[in-house]
Order: sequence, then C-alpha cells, then structure tokens
Amino acid sequence: MAFNTGLSGLRAASVDLDVTGNNIANASTVGFKSSKAQFGDLYASGFLSAGTNPIGDGVRVQDVKQNFGQGNISFTDNGLDLAINGDGFFVLNNGGEIRYSRAGQFGVDKDGFVVNNQNMRVQGFLADDDGNLSGIRDDLQIDTANLAPRRTTLLETDLNLDSREEVLEQRISVLAEVGEAELGAGSTSFPAETITLTYSDGTQSTVSIPAGSSAAEVADLLAQEDGVSASATTDMTVAGLDDAFIGVGGFTFELDVEGVQVPIDTTGVSDLDSLADAINNSSANTVTASVVAGELRLVDNRGQTLTTTFSNATTSPPPQTQLGTVRTQTTREVTDLSSDTGTFETAWDNRTVQVTNEFNPQDQRTYNHATSTTIYDSLGNPHVLTQFFVKDPAPGSGVGVSQWSIYLQVDGEFVSGTDQTPIQAQFDEDGTLQSIDGDVSGQILVTDWTPKDSNGQPNGADGPPAPGTVTSTPIPEPPTSSAFLIDLSETTQFGSAFGVNDQRQNGFTTGRLSGLDVSDEGVLFARYTNGQSTALGQVALASFNNTDGLSPVGETTWVETFESGQPIVGQPGTGTLGSIKASSVEESNVDLSEELVNLIIAQRNFQANSKTIETSDAITQTIINLR
Repeated sequence: MAFNTGLSGLRAASVDLDVTGNNIANASTVGFKSSKAQFGDLYASGFLSAGTNPIGDGVRVQDVKQNFGQGNISFTDNGLDLAINGDGFFVLNNGGEIRYSRAGQFGVDKDGFVVNNQNMRVQGFLADDDGNLSGIRDDLQIDTANLAPRRTTLLETDLNLDSREEVLEQRISVLAEVGEAELGAGSTSFPAETITLTYSDGTQSTVSIPAGSSAAEVADLLAQEDGVSASATTDMTVAGLDDAFIGVGGFTFELDVEGVQVPIDTTGVSDLDSLADAINNSSANTVTASVVAGELRLVDNRGQTLTTTFSNATTSPPPQTQLGTVRTQTTREVTDLSSDTGTFETAWDNRTVQVTNEFNPQDQRTYNHATSTTIYDSLGNPHVLTQFFVKDPAPGSGVGVSQWSIYLQVDGEFVSGTDQTPIQAQFDEDGTLQSIDGDVSGQILVTDWTPKDSNGQPNGADGPPAPGTVTSTPIPEPPTSSAFLIDLSETTQFGSAFGVNDQRQNGFTTGRLSGLDVSDEGVLFARYTNGQSTALGQVALASFNNTDGLSPVGETTWVETFESGQPIVGQPGTGTLGSIKASSVEESNVDLSEELVNLIIAQRNFQANSKTIETSDAITQTIINLR
C-alpha cells in the first residue's frame, strides 16, 4: 500500500516538474499561455460503502489547466506583428484545419498571403475593389500588383469667397451719336422725344426732351439719370467764307451761341486766320475757331447750337446754323433703352460695348480669386484644373443676392464653355450658395474636356461623351468618358479673406505598394507610392464560451473541442473581442519567479515521496529478515 501511495506521489511530482519545466522553457515564446498541474487524492472504496476509517491511496493528476490571462505587449519593427489586447484568438488556416492562436508574428508569403512562422494563413474579412469590407471570411491576401489608375469623376471644393471684394470688370455701352444726320438734314434743334431707361433691378426711368432743345440741353437731361453719362459737341464748318471774301472790304461777322449773340471785334481782320483769332479772343469761352483746309471751323465743346452771319461790301449770304451732336454712354446697370420717336432707341440698338479690365487668366488683376488642383484622366495622367472667381455686380436691386462668375481651365485651356459664357454662382443674404447657373445642387458638370499631352495633342485617354449623349450625375461607375463633376455646394461668401477649406478629388495615378498599416480594428491598409491607401481586409478574431476547453496542439496554437464549444468569430473591438495592436506581440504570460518557486516545491514533493518508498522498503526488509 505504501509503495503505491509513494509511487503515485512520485508520478504527480514528476508531472508537476514537467509542467513547470515546460512553462520555464516557453518563458520567451510569443503568445504562450502558462499551465498548472491540478491534483486530487485517491481512496479505495467498495461498491456501496467507503468503509470505516478509509486510508488514502495516494494522489493523481486531475488536469493540466492553462492560464489564458493577458501577457505583456511589446513593440516590434514588423508592421504585420499583431497583438490582441483583450479576449480572442487569431484564426489560422493550416491546410484546411482551423487553428487558433495568440501568437501574432505574421508576414507575407510568396503568394501574398498573410502567414505565421509555420505558413498557416491568417483568416479575416475580405474587402472589395473599392476597399469596402464584406462579411466574407477567407485567407487574407495582399495584392502586390500596381494599383490601377482612377480617373477623376468628382471634385469637391469647399471655399469662401470674400464678399468685400470689388467688381473688377467694367462694361460701358456707347450709343451711336445723335445729331443733324440722324434728325434730318437742316435740323436746327431736337424734336420732342420721350426716352425710357430700364435697369437691371427691373425699375424704369423716363427722360422727356422738349421740342427745340439743343444738343447741350439734351445731354444735360440724360446725364441726370443713374447709369448714364452724356456729352455734346458742335462742329461747324462755315461755308462760302474764305480769304478772298474778307479781302473785298466792308467785312462783318456775327456769332450766335444758343440764340445769344457774341460780340466779335472784326477790326483788323483781313483773312481767315485773323478772324479765327478774333473769335478765340471773344467772350465765347466754349467756342474754339481754327482754319482747316482753307475753311473756318468752329467747335463748341458743350454742344450748343451755333449760328453765323457774315457779309462784305458786295454780298450778304444767308445765316448758317449748326446743331450739336449728342454722345451717350450707359453702365451695365442699364439693360434697355426705348423712345417714342425711335431716334435714341436706334442709337441704343447700334451701340457698342466697351469692356475694361476684362477677365484674362494671364492677368491676376482681372479676377478676384483662383485655386488649382490636380485631376487625372483614364490613363492616370495628371492635369491641373484651375477655378477662377470674378465678382459681378449684384443682380436686380442687389438686396439679398450676390453673384460671381466662374471660369474653368484644365492645363490652361477653357472647359465647360467658360471661354464664351462664364458660369454664374449666386449667394443669398447669409452668404450661402443659392444656385449655379440656376441649379440649386451647386454642381458643375464638365463634359467638354479632352485630355492632352504637353504638346497639346490628345494623349489617348478617354475624351468627352459622344455628341447628344446625356451624362447623368453623379457620374455612373464605371465611367466611360472624361466628364467630371465639380461640387461647390459647400462654398460660402462671407466678409472674410478668401480661403480653401477643403478640396478633394477621387482620382489618382498608378502606384506601387509601399507599405502596410493595421488599425486597432484589425483593418489592413495598403499604402501606395501615389499617396493612396485602400483597405485589403480585416483580421478576424474568435472567442469561445469555454476557453479552458481548447486543446493545445503545439506551435502555440489550439483547436476547438467539444468542451470549448464552437468559435464565435467577429471583428476586433466588437462584443467581447479585444482590439489589435500593430507592430506589437503578446509576450508569454509565464511568471519566472513563480515558476522557480514551483520548481523547488515539486522537487521537495518528489524527494518526500521517495522517502515514503524508502521507509516502506526498510520495513518490508525487516519483516523478511525475521527468522
């Protein structure tokens, strides 16, 4: 009996030594979980009763239980080294057999699969071509091929236009001149006429010209109206008057300005030059006299009606009267002009528009703001899109609404037809964008861009949609043309400096894989040389209702058993699953100090049980030696 009892103790102590030794041996094994031997006593018993005063039959090993407590997390230089902070196991595919591990020392094999040191493939949730995670679980694989280029189909621009900016461009309508030629030969005054001016805010103003008005009076009446400037000039060539006429003798000359006679001292006048001097020395300050091609020319810079009368000793020609000419200009606020007789209406219809400080992309003085960004064609070639913003006069009355013109260029060439007609953006009284060319979505659809190379020739990328093709918004996937959308819906017009808050476009050129990043949720992001990153998948974690029921199978892995229950697989950070720490590993949770003490205790137990056998042997030998 004592031999069996001691022997069972030796066996138990030996198992304890094995467990402790295994813990010590794996003190530096990543993801290792320490074990502890658990013992129970043995008693001999009958079928129905244990008897009286039963004597124990020794000890047996009931279980070797693992401690799944969290180990320390240490940092590494490998971006694919992963540590689980919390509950859960990595899911590994070992050639069809699913294993579970806490050891996260991973790398990439020749086929791009994420594997551990034993080439077991790490499983996770896959991502589609756009980087969207799906619920499909499979082996995680990193595609090392070049990232195909993506054409730009959407540019989102969030900026503020400074409402304090001034209107830079000026537009002046120059009406055709109105004078004797327009009123009829021999006209000496303007007839009665009613002129109606229409303004951009819809208001109107009426100018009444009395019958018998001179050009100076008409100009004064028109100049009193908003948005109108007018001037008049009288240019008169006196017919039949030359040096020979003056030389006959008895010469007299009279000048009437607007019906008022101006005294002219003709003493000493012997020719046209001396007559011109006499007129210039008179009190007619607005009249200038000169001799041109042997004729006397009189110019009144106010447009007053001039009448001349002259004679000599032999003849007295009839008086000559010259009506002035009216020159009228209007600003862009005047949108229409009509008249009851049609004289000035005809002058309006024959007007010319003079533009000063007109928009020129090469002259920054002609636009208020500009911003540029890089977009990409279907081949991944970069192009520079520039948006120019020019402040316009406020439409209507200017109350509660502001307007800006938008010009677009790609690589220095106008697109969206802005070389002919700019895009109009209107803002309300709060500085919020109301519409772009009447579209409340705040979007601009560009459908006339042909990608070109540095020599200005088409570079082989997709061009504009075919004529007559209606391009919907947003641009459908996959795109089939160079059409793209500019979204300005977040643009504001506040009284602060111009600034681009955000500008994002969805295109990129081709790129090579340059690195991998792993988030706390276990998402693998691939980084490419073109600055893009995309999700390749997400590491899957598994938990069990009874973790102690897992069966260790070596290589720091476990397999599912009936006692553990089926795995619950999910995303890191969800449910009871822990988070992922990249460039880190979970160290063994073995406490060396405790294990060394356990080693001493196991050794002591072994020695003590050996003494039981030794003592029992001595007693037995004594009995055998009895004679």
